Amino acid sequence: MPSRYMQPLRILIQFGYLGFIVWLGFSFYTFVQAVGTSADRSTLVRPDGIDAFLPISGLLGTASWIKGNGINLIHPAAVIVFITIVISSLLLRRSFCSWICPIATLSEISWKSGFRLFYRNWRLPSWPDVTLRGFKYLLMLFFIYSVFIAMSSEALLGFIQSDYHKIADVRLLNFFLHISPFALGVVLLLFVFSIALRNPFCRYMCPYGALLGLVATLSPVRVTRNTERCVSCGVCSQICPTYIDVMHTSSVSSPECIACWRCISHCRYNEALSMRAVQRVAIPGYIFAALVLLLFLGGTALGKISGNWHSTVSFEEYVRLLVK
Repeated sequence: MPSRYMQPLRILIQFGYLGFIVWLGFSFYTFVQAVGTSADRSTLVRPDGIDAFLPISGLLGTASWIKGNGINLIHPAAVIVFITIVISSLLLRRSFCSWICPIATLSEISWKSGFRLFYRNWRLPSWPDVTLRGFKYLLMLFFIYSVFIAMSSEALLGFIQSDYHKIADVRLLNFFLHISPFALGVVLLLFVFSIALRNPFCRYMCPYGALLGLVATLSPVRVTRNTERCVSCGVCSQICPTYIDVMHTSSVSSPECIACWRCISHCRYNEALSMRAVQRVAIPGYIFAALVLLLFLGGTALGKISGNWHSTVSFEEYVRLLVK
């Protein structure tokens, strides 16, 4: 598959997952609305994939698992998804961010719309850009310290089994259904910034992305530039959504690289750029896309096969906690 077809393929996968997530959210909304009503409970099914929206639960569950408490049975799918994403970053860099993540997809739609509207995207000067990028790492350190160091094994288990955590999925749903004026203002402000700037939330605020970026620096897979073929036209650096100066590096090791293939897709001269494993083995685009899908679908399948996907919170528990 020629590299120029990689962007339509990536966008197709992005929108496929976005559509799936919208369906997943609506299914969960339907489930919650039916709790406590006279509806036939035998037909109600909680979509366990909704746990993917609970990265903090996934982090808590992973820490509790490491500390010997076993997997988080309240929201086990959150743990499976969290671990799958970390492993995918280790193997395929931050491919989750550019191929799967719904927030990143919406952000990309926004800045591309801004480019069509204003014929450009703005970029912050170097010093505020670097300073603000450090914020997501501070958030990451806060969560890792709070969960892995500050909380004991008993405290982790106690929180995971608490009534608050049992309906963390419902609390997240209610946050959007009954969003406060302040939260709505923040969301709208991020939307405006996302039109003018490229992926501001991902670049400056997402602790998840910060963690995945650090893990991705250990990945054997990297965008590699053939210095003999490269004519230094600069297109790769211009279209990079994370502002990496691809043209002046032989191998992209930056934690900001999201493996979106935009630089490779736009390199028209002698295929000077390629995605390579251990800087030697070229990875065809269709193979990379297949691996991304295989990792995420495979993680879900392994979770289901191992019995670590379905929540142990019963329908009666939801009724007790939601119907007062």
